Order: sequence, then C-alpha cells, then structure tokens
Amino acid sequence: MTPLQGITVLDLTRVLSGPYCTMLLADLGARVIKIEQPRKGDDTRGWGPPFQSGESAYFMSINRNKESVTLDFKQPEGRAALDRLITRADVLVENFRPGTLTKLGLDYASLQATHPRLVYCSISGFGHNGPRRREAGYDAVMQGEGGLMSITGGADGPPYRLGVAIADIVSGMFAAQGITAALFARERTGRGQAVDIAMLDSVAALLTYQAGIYFATGTAPGRLGNRHPTIVPYETFSASDGEFVLAVGNDDQWRRFCSVAGLAEEERFSTNRQRVLAYDDLRRLVASRLAAETRAYWIERLTAAGVPCGSVRNLHELFADPQIAARAMVAELQHPTVGAMRVLGTPLKLSDTAAAIRTAPPTLGQHTAEVLTADAGVAAADLDALRAKGVI
Repeated sequence: MTPLQGITVLDLTRVLSGPYCTMLLADLGARVIKIEQPRKGDDTRGWGPPFQSGESAYFMSINRNKESVTLDFKQPEGRAALDRLITRADVLVENFRPGTLTKLGLDYASLQATHPRLVYCSISGFGHNGPRRREAGYDAVMQGEGGLMSITGGADGPPYRLGVAIADIVSGMFAAQGITAALFARERTGRGQAVDIAMLDSVAALLTYQAGIYFATGTAPGRLGNRHPTIVPYETFSASDGEFVLAVGNDDQWRRFCSVAGLAEEERFSTNRQRVLAYDDLRRLVASRLAAETRAYWIERLTAAGVPCGSVRNLHELFADPQIAARAMVAELQHPTVGAMRVLGTPLKLSDTAAAIRTAPPTLGQHTAEVLTADAGVAAADLDALRAKGVI
C-alpha cells in the first residue's frame, strides 16, 4: 500500500512547478493523468539538449510515474472527455495564469457545485488575489522579486539565482503539501476545497531567519557569499586541493575544531556572538590553517571529532557516494524509447506505506487511447476521427 493509493489526480500543468507537485503525488501512489497539448505536449519536451533518444532530459526528470494523454479541451469533443475525467478525479492541478481557465468554465468556482469533493489546486506567480494576480510567474523573476537573489552571491558581486529553479520547485512542494492537507480534511468534512499556491509566497516563505533579521532590525540583509549571517565559522574555505565546507554550529564544536586544527582557544572567539563580531580576524586564521591540508585530511579528522564538514562536490562525485545508493536516491527504469535510464529517487521514506518509483516518464500521448476509452467513455472506433480533428 502507498500513502495516496486510490487517489486520482488530473494534471493540467506544464513546465516545472505543477509537474514537480504531481510527481510528488505520483511517487506517493496517486494515479496522475497528465493532460498534454496534442502534437506538442508539455513545453519542456522541447527543452534541450540534452535529449535521450529524442526525449528531453529536463522533461524526464520531473514526470515519472505519470500517464500522458493528449487532449485539446478547447474543442467540444475534448472538453466532453475532460469533463468525464474530472468526474472521476479526486484532485485537479493547474498552473495557468489566473483567469485563463475561468474563460473555459474550468476554474474552481465553476466546478465546485457539480464536483463538491474535488480538491482543486492552482499554482501561479502571484496567487489568485491581490493587485498583481494576473501577472505571469517565471522562476528567475520570482527569485528576484521574492528577495532571494538579493541575499545570494558574493558581497561585492552581482546577485545570483540558485543553480536550480528553486521558486518553481518549492511552489510544487507547497502545492503537494496543500493538496494532501485538503485530502485529509476531506476525510472529515466530505468536501473538497481550493488550494491557492503563489510562487511569490513560496519564495518569501523560504526567507525564514533572513526575514527575521529584517523584522528585528529594519535593515535588509545583503549578500554574504557563502558566509552565514549569524553563525561563524559556517561557510566554504579552500583546502589545499579544493573547496571545503566547515559548519561550526555551536561553541562546543568550535572547541573541538580548534583541537583538531591545532589552534589556541582564544577568549575573543569563545562564543558564537564573539566570533560573529570578530569575523574578519577569525576567518583569516581559519582559512590559513585549512589551506595547509587536503579536503580528505580535514574531513576524516573533523568528522571523527564531531565537527560538521564536507567537500564541495560536483554531481559525478555526489552520485558515486555509497550513501546515495544506500538511500535509493537513484532509480533505474525502462523507458519505451530510451531503454534503461536513471532518475532521482524519492526523499520521502515512510516505514509502512512507502513511496515508490514505478514507471518511466511517459512518451507524448502514450496512454491516450487507454485512458480515454477506459476512463472517459470514448469509443475505440472514434479515436481515429478525434486524431484527424486534432482533438487528441
């Protein structure tokens, strides 16, 4: 048994925030029916290189465990089929710009009366209320507008976006959390509800202690590179053979670090508050000592002493780590055209109702005939005519 076994999700999303959300739900056992535009599909099917046997690596990274149905629901026949799929769905997820689906009668207000148990999740740039609700949302813009870029990058350099589309990803995470909460509430009330996720909200929610610093001081935090604003030393340093991360989280760890590194325990550095205030002097001292030995030297000794540390690793090094294998964070699947392929595993580890990576990302329209005939009441004899009209 999986946590969301028996739950059917109708996925009207594309690109990243929505597909990431529905992938999480699929990993947890929900049946996810991904509705795609005929002949084109999700935009990310064309994003590359790299491609594997014509399939986008980007698309395949976020669409495992799903069924793909090509359907133009702006055409009457496509809309009729979609309506029948909605009738059988527990959840509908969409990430169109607010107002787009209202014109088609596919917004929550239009569906609520006839589908009272439906959990309807919308992901958008700015949410479904407020003066900016109709603006489009793109990850890089949201990292900028949400304050994240202002605190990311070197102190004397330009702001940077993160190396992954974190605004999209965290919005998908919050959406999956909101959906599961709404499903849990439905068990008690018998009613579905709307889940409204804004990318701007999601990025703002990531600010946590940085926002706390601003609320406490009235001063907007700036960029500090890899330095932590309130913990020292907690950043990257150069060992003799590469970048090294040292994360001294408390005074006891600092004393242990000094013992391993052969540094005197100076009174002016004895508490974290003092280390933050004496940052420049302390950093020069620590950097000079760490540069004298290799990363492996420091990791072995500091780890043994209980001082958090690690190398700055590339993805080749990461996925060669036996810990990644032990945690099943890489899964191998058989794809209809690619053959054997690898995808990330799920970080959700449940002891009794485990999440699972079951099926490869679908080819475009791979499940159209199967789903429409079995779930939407379309006669098999009508499929060719629907293809000819561009409905599927």
